[in-house]
Amino acid sequence: MKTRLFTFLFVVCLAGYCSAQAFVYHPNNPNFGGNTFNYSWMLSSAQAQDRTTDPTATVRTANGTTQTGSLNSFAQSLQSQLLSRITSSLVGSQFGEGTLKPGTYKFGEYQVDISNGASGVVVRIVDGKGGETSITIPYY
Repeated sequence: MKTRLFTFLFVVCLAGYCSAQAFVYHPNNPNFGGNTFNYSWMLSSAQAQDRTTDPTATVRTANGTTQTGSLNSFAQSLQSQLLSRITSSLVGSQFGEGTLKPGTYKFGEYQVDISNGASGVVVRIVDGKGGETSITIPYY
């Protein structure tokens, strides 16, 4: 009986020193009403944990060059070699083996204007979409 009385008095005395507080939920994510300053921290945390990679994406190496997958690299190499061979064939058939002759030439949707300028031969290439490239080949 003394133990029950002692326990009861202990609980009653302890109850006077205890206090409670209300639990309030504060969201962290700004999309759900949280503080907007958490956005950059949450985004960088999510990007640091992201382990998936895009197989077609280019990867920048330490020396500043871009690196693609081996299949993409092979396709780009093949395409550039084919375009080089076609260009050599077109230039050889249009201009012969000699120098470029001034005039306007049309290759499909491309228009090539060749003229003599003050500092060299000017080659102006205009595509059908409004893009333009100008190349100056200096005199020897």
